[in-house]
Amino acid sequence: MTLTTEAPAIPDRAARPWFMLAVLLLGQFMALLDVTVVNVAMTDIRTDLHASGAALQLVVSGYTVGYAMLLITGARLGELYGRRRLFVTGVIAFTACSLLCGFAPDPTTLIVARIAQGAGAALMMPQVISVIQAQFTGPARAKALSAYTAVISVAFVSGQVLGGVLVGANLFHAGWRPIFLVNVPIGVLVAALAVKLVPGGTAEAGRQLDLAGLVIAVPAVVLIVLPLVLGHETGWPRWTFVSLAAGALLAVLFVVVERRVRDPLVNLGVLKVRGVAPGLTALATGVASYGGFLFCVALHLQAGLGETALAAGLTMAPGGVVFGVCGFFWHKLPQRVHAALTPCGYVGSAAAYALLGLSLRDGGKGGSLFFAALLLFGLSMGLAFGSLMAHALTHVPLASAADASGLLTTTLQLGQVIGVATFGSLFLTLAGGSSAHAITTTMTWAAALLLVGAGFAVALARASTTR
Repeated sequence: MTLTTEAPAIPDRAARPWFMLAVLLLGQFMALLDVTVVNVAMTDIRTDLHASGAALQLVVSGYTVGYAMLLITGARLGELYGRRRLFVTGVIAFTACSLLCGFAPDPTTLIVARIAQGAGAALMMPQVISVIQAQFTGPARAKALSAYTAVISVAFVSGQVLGGVLVGANLFHAGWRPIFLVNVPIGVLVAALAVKLVPGGTAEAGRQLDLAGLVIAVPAVVLIVLPLVLGHETGWPRWTFVSLAAGALLAVLFVVVERRVRDPLVNLGVLKVRGVAPGLTALATGVASYGGFLFCVALHLQAGLGETALAAGLTMAPGGVVFGVCGFFWHKLPQRVHAALTPCGYVGSAAAYALLGLSLRDGGKGGSLFFAALLLFGLSMGLAFGSLMAHALTHVPLASAADASGLLTTTLQLGQVIGVATFGSLFLTLAGGSSAHAITTTMTWAAALLLVGAGFAVALARASTTR
């Protein structure tokens, strides 16, 4: 398949880069919000649609599965067909599927719409990093990546809060449906503005889509993600381990194929760029611990302490806000300390996790120690993530932006899924005895994982400071 060149964007389309970035990040915020916003509506969906427990789990995880299916390919497709075109296509697909979710008459329709909604997000979100790499340089790129990091942190925490508000408000007597319908006007606005503001980019004539890589990558990711998101709910039956093994074999085959094709779907050579490999490894450990932390603490607050989903979300909100603020303003600190922010931030976050577990070990709500630990976490992880995103991509050339973007978004999503599956399974196994003991043990292991990540962060710091 030979690709044609997309007409370049009119010169003034990128005249306001920060407005353009705000539009891109609004789309990303909307997509990230839908990872967690549905959690608070499970009871209402079960009652309204007469959904089974398995169906409810697929409503929650279907979005992640759909997202994972096109995760690796989204950035490359943007490079081949134009980033604006793929971003707008993803927004339109996401918005249309949100509308379908909002009017779903039965569980099957809702599950299918959620999977398609996730696929739309996978087309949209990798373009954000690629555009940042292409349109911003130097300090401006660091600031743009900081905004990107802030949106990630705030969106995950905001999902439960906004979901609880919308479900509790029962707008137009629609119950749970507004959690999806709210995306429709936002999506229409984002798509309309993106057409005007985001540069279209061009595709090199003669380049081809790596169909062999695509055919292997999609089932490989699905075979790995599906058992991870369904395993702890289904009791880890035999098929989950068979699926993981098959996914791992396909992943190895994917690497072999990508090393041999002329125009690979993912150019793995980008891992040789200084700072990328340790940066992605540090990112994987950080986001895995973060995903497990959000899932397990929220579960403990609700199942262990009897709080509502909205109350649990509000309890977590201060840490998320501090995370977002520090993740955005980290570059205001003296430049001589920038390289040390990620390893030091990871150590501080590990201490915060340990303190969280300590504050909850007696079965209470943690009091002032719990609140202080949340603020320490937000401060430490915000500084760590903001610096990490900038330094991991510092030396990536523009020609490799799509490859770096695909690897980064894949690491973010798979890291979160693995974190939720691993720490969630540990918590749920231990919670049969005591939820307080379960959360203390889980947070201890999350702290240990972050200390491992701090080691890779030190390697990243050395790579970013070496001339």
